[in-house]
Amino acid sequence: MSILGRVADLFQAKTNKLLNVLEDPNDTLDLSYEKMLTGLQDTKRHLADVVAQQMSLDRQMRAADAEIAGAEADAATAVKACRDDLARAALVHRRRALDGRATLEAAHAAITPQVETLAGYQRQLQDRIEAFRLQKETMKASYAAAQAQVKVTQSLTGTSNRLGQVDGAYRRAEDRMLGMRDKADAMDHLIAQGLLEDPLDKRTRDQKEIAALRDSHAVEDDLEMLKAHLAIASPAATPALTAPDKTSES
Repeated sequence: MSILGRVADLFQAKTNKLLNVLEDPNDTLDLSYEKMLTGLQDTKRHLADVVAQQMSLDRQMRAADAEIAGAEADAATAVKACRDDLARAALVHRRRALDGRATLEAAHAAITPQVETLAGYQRQLQDRIEAFRLQKETMKASYAAAQAQVKVTQSLTGTSNRLGQVDGAYRRAEDRMLGMRDKADAMDHLIAQGLLEDPLDKRTRDQKEIAALRDSHAVEDDLEMLKAHLAIASPAATPALTAPDKTSES
């Protein structure tokens, strides 16, 4: 295959791919329906032209019949008046009118089947257009339902572009939240180790350690006092059991 042939094939493939992406089935169906309606209008126009010619031939044939009848009447009048010359002229005129009518009749006979054929085509085209319209609406409804199903499926599976952006935003927010939590834990750890200080706390490090020891001893003292209180209150709350009097039993 030549280079130009390969380029032509590649261009055709790219063009077909682009058309498949840009082509909307609904628009294609509507365009086909409009073309069929245009064809129907053309058929009606042709039928109207042929019917007009048929009606014109009918009118001319009626005029020829009237002309023939008039020539016959003129010939009869001339014969009654003993004017053979005028009778001959009227009969010649009648003959010419008859020939003209025969030509009109032949044309009328030839155009009549065309009218019937065009009328049949029009009826068939109308039936086909109506059937196509129903199929078009059904197909458009099916396509809309399938398109909606695809969108819903994409929403459920998260494969749509919009939900993909939402998922990315959620992941970025989650990463920032986890990073902020790690930073807060690290600062708490540094504060606990004394590596970071509260700017509002003006005590020195030694003062803080002494305060921590004082709090620890205070807690221990409170614990001992609580234990002692519970030890004293426990015997008072529980009455002692006395041995039974044996003399009274006897």
